[in-house]
Amino acid sequence: MKMRIVGIALALLLQLPGQVTYDRLVNARKEQQNWLTYWGDYSAVRHRDLRQINTSNVKDLRLEWMFQTGVGGTIQAVPLVVDGVMYLTGGEGTAFAIDAKTGRQLWRYKYPLPANKEFVNGTVNRGLAILGDRVFMAVPNAHVVALDTRTGKLIWEAEMADYLKGFGATVAPLVVKDKVIVGITGGEYGIRGFLDAYDAATGKRVWRTYTTPTKTEPGGDTWLGDSWRRGGGGTWLTGTFDPALNLLYWPTGNPGPGLYGKERLGDNLYTDSVLALDADTGKMKWHYQFTPHDTHDWDANESPMLLDLDWQGKPRKLLLQANRNGFFYVLDRTTGEFLSAKQFARQTWAKGFDAKGKPILNGETEPSPDGNRQCPGLAGATNWMAPSYNPQTGWFYFTVREACDVFFSSPPKYIEGKPFWGSVFRGVTEEREWGLLKAIDPLTGETKWDFRFDKAPWAGTLSTGGGLIFAGDEDGYFMAADARSGKILWRIHTGSRLVTSAVTYTLDGRQYITMPSGGAVMTFALPK
Repeated sequence: MKMRIVGIALALLLQLPGQVTYDRLVNARKEQQNWLTYWGDYSAVRHRDLRQINTSNVKDLRLEWMFQTGVGGTIQAVPLVVDGVMYLTGGEGTAFAIDAKTGRQLWRYKYPLPANKEFVNGTVNRGLAILGDRVFMAVPNAHVVALDTRTGKLIWEAEMADYLKGFGATVAPLVVKDKVIVGITGGEYGIRGFLDAYDAATGKRVWRTYTTPTKTEPGGDTWLGDSWRRGGGGTWLTGTFDPALNLLYWPTGNPGPGLYGKERLGDNLYTDSVLALDADTGKMKWHYQFTPHDTHDWDANESPMLLDLDWQGKPRKLLLQANRNGFFYVLDRTTGEFLSAKQFARQTWAKGFDAKGKPILNGETEPSPDGNRQCPGLAGATNWMAPSYNPQTGWFYFTVREACDVFFSSPPKYIEGKPFWGSVFRGVTEEREWGLLKAIDPLTGETKWDFRFDKAPWAGTLSTGGGLIFAGDEDGYFMAADARSGKILWRIHTGSRLVTSAVTYTLDGRQYITMPSGGAVMTFALPK
């Protein structure tokens, strides 16, 4: 019996991945067999040049293994895959290490939530970061933890903020050099947003950058009175990083109160923005605000993808984002210069943009006592679901939500730790929500193809060298589309709505595609 236990322990040790260094993270795109960060690499292109599964044989794709987390709710995390081991989070502070070839659990971690967890602001989680022999996770009560990759045991824990004041944490951290970058949720609770960096070895906080400025700081004049103190600006989606520029690009959330603007007159910097921050100090180098003075909950917490392309005939370092407000943006990521914004979904709030990229409003857009219909609706024309870019086609692939809402004004009362929404909204009852899987040329904004979903989606996309785009819908169908035509070549019903994005990797010469569904992880491959 003793020898059997020793044998099992040795087998587990042999499956453990190698050390994940910062150099490996910088060059993550070269490790086609792995998926080392939330976005797959620092630039968030979410493409792997793997071609074993392709347009001619994807019809034969089958379920290889399934792992049940045993946790309620729907997985929103994107798995990491490191040298044959998959790392994944579930809801309520759970994390798992899984054999990526068989789906066998290697270890499980459960964070001890506070006894009064009814005050915790959300218990979902979007994933992990890895460095050395540690994985890092933000947990629901606004703490961040480091776990041993070999055992899942806790190494250190740091408190970001007091969860009783409305702070939470759902973000997948980003490791840069020796730092763990982590954001917070709580924009609907009257919190003041921030982004933190922690020492990966000790858990000590290295820097903090607030997303709403005080009255004496740059941008402080964009807030009425002391409204910046409750100004929101959550940082709950993972940013991107350019090692050559040493700049982090982090998106920010809605101002607070989310749907009532009279108490916070002004543009409300730096909410609904992307911030370019020095990775060593957190100092802001530039910012761009997509939706000034937002009163419709159009967070900018969407992927800030980094691409080096020719812009109007000249090489340029670009930042691309399909924003919740219905426009696709192209910025110069070195300077923050606005280059273009193209409409990709129904929108009624903006007529266009001035030369510096500030939107020109289309009449009265504020919520009103009688109701003001606006498109897109509260959930946005897209959301946090991941887009992808295929270098073979040169196209950007993402999912679109088509819906409008009626927004009513309602002055809020601030109570610490309680929801601080302001106005109310209702869906436009004469029409159903619907959605699209869309391909566009990022340099022109031109639509190349659309595939229509019956319902507005919450799942993202994955691009592969086999000419495929993987996506999912609200009815639970996981599917593969031809990257050039948009034709659906394969699909399977997973049994639950899909609210995250797939990853791909290789092991022992086989390509795998993994997609979480409900409380399960489903991994597909071609028959041997």
